[in-house]
Amino acid sequence: MTGAFERLLLVKTTGDPLALVNAVRREIWAIDRGIALTGTDSLDGFLRRYMFAEPRFAMILLGIFASTGLVLAAIGVYSVIAYTVNRQTHEIGIRMALGAGQGDVFRLVLGMGLRLLAAGAAVGVAASLAVTRVLRHVLVNVSPYDPLTLACVVLVLGVVGLSACYFPARRATRVDPMVALRYE
Repeated sequence: MTGAFERLLLVKTTGDPLALVNAVRREIWAIDRGIALTGTDSLDGFLRRYMFAEPRFAMILLGIFASTGLVLAAIGVYSVIAYTVNRQTHEIGIRMALGAGQGDVFRLVLGMGLRLLAAGAAVGVAASLAVTRVLRHVLVNVSPYDPLTLACVVLVLGVVGLSACYFPARRATRVDPMVALRYE
């Protein structure tokens, strides 16, 4: 069964390898017109397509999971803060009736969110330091204990968490003291 297996022809050149494809094709067909030439590319192209495809796929997959985790973390922080603000509507109304301004209520709710974020960051950094020993083979050109990477991750999660706390805090400043006092 001739032609059942794929064969590879490497041509060493000093110039652009793709520029010689037609010349090599003509020479091969001059010897045997029945040879089909498919998949012509440079060695770099073959390596990129076949050898580096798996790490690139893993990187894309990890990026998708990281993005999904970031969105879930933002939704979780928002949900917890919004639920807490909703449960404390009466308390916030009493504070505002006693003279607390909108800035005070905003800082109260934002402080509650910051405490939640700080606890989550502390647990997350500790867990990541423990888990990176297992994932050491996946990390490329990054130390498992790289302080810059950990700081960037904490910073990104902090910004996302603060933005998730912002909307419930703004909602808490709009509580009408009279409506909140009649709430229960």
